[in-house]
Amino acid sequence: MLELDPNSTASSDYLDPCAGNSSLLNFTLVELNSMDIAYINVTKEMPINYAVPLYGYLMPILLLITIVANTLIVVVLSKRHMRTPTNIVLMSMALCDMCTLLVPAPWLIYMYTFGNHYKPLAPVPLCYTWNVMHEFLPNLFHTASIWLTLILAVQRYIYVCHAPLARRFCTMPNVYKCIGYILFASALHQSPRMIDSDYSLIQITWNNKLVDVCRKKSADWVENYITIDVYYICYYVFRLVFVHLVPCIALVTLNLLLFRTLKQAQKRRDILLSSKKNPKNECKKLRDSNCTTLMLIVVVSVFLIVEIPLAVVTMLHIISSSIIEFLDYDVANTLIIFTNFFIILSYPINFAIYCGMSRQFRETFKELFMTGASSARNGSSRYSIVNGPRTCTNETVL
Repeated sequence: MLELDPNSTASSDYLDPCAGNSSLLNFTLVELNSMDIAYINVTKEMPINYAVPLYGYLMPILLLITIVANTLIVVVLSKRHMRTPTNIVLMSMALCDMCTLLVPAPWLIYMYTFGNHYKPLAPVPLCYTWNVMHEFLPNLFHTASIWLTLILAVQRYIYVCHAPLARRFCTMPNVYKCIGYILFASALHQSPRMIDSDYSLIQITWNNKLVDVCRKKSADWVENYITIDVYYICYYVFRLVFVHLVPCIALVTLNLLLFRTLKQAQKRRDILLSSKKNPKNECKKLRDSNCTTLMLIVVVSVFLIVEIPLAVVTMLHIISSSIIEFLDYDVANTLIIFTNFFIILSYPINFAIYCGMSRQFRETFKELFMTGASSARNGSSRYSIVNGPRTCTNETVL
């Protein structure tokens, strides 16, 4: 069982027996064997000493940076001469990452920046809104972003290692369909969390007066037809396998394969440069392809650095809740806070990677915001997002 400290900064009049059930990305540490009724008590959901400075003070700054950076990415990638299957995936990732932080931001600012985390939450519609904006939608967008990253890596692997297949699979219609399927699957995965709890109003004594507060109770269909243990075990096992483990393992494998291919391509380019014929066009194509592949490796590596710790904590939570109890949830919730913070810290990094490693991105950015939008409209359609000519089998990416 999750132990709570009744002497914490929260009012002991409405302690939450299911505390520890929310975070920025809404990784929910719900005790599978805990009581099925809880009062909405934000203070008890995470270590407040860390939540206030990270979510209350630093998060708004990161929110502004993320909005600006990801908006610029979308603007640059949406230009006509930049529209390619890979760039559409990158643009979708930027939008999902921004929404993951933007949707819960009003609540985080209200709770932690303005210091309202200790207050009872009511009425019932507000509690449902809290659940949707703090749990359902951020998890939906974050899940979609994870699967889009996997699609990006698979697509690049096809371009580099199985170029003839790119003409068939890596097309604009297929990419649009794939993005639609991912968003639908993410929504379907999260949909039970929309209806797995019921809220009702009760009165409690708070600050020596009677106030309304939302009481949270597991929905009847969870209790009577599935049981709480089975429901949460199924949810977290599915999330662990299909949202964390499978994507992370696949991305690590694809990264290694792409790195090996990158080394081989670099050797071929060195041979071409040392030859007397010195085919400059071929050398340029190899250089552009290598730069693109290297950039993708960097993007995926940053993703893995911040996502793998979350997968580890999820796995430990499942084991501790269903097999043998060993996890200290005070420590686990602290880890979740820092893990979530580093995830949102990684969102603006992609913009820096694109600017630092993509010549075409920099050129388009300069044309749009320095030289003027009219120059950007005259950009060459021969180029995709980064470094070189657009072809059916060697599309360059951010």
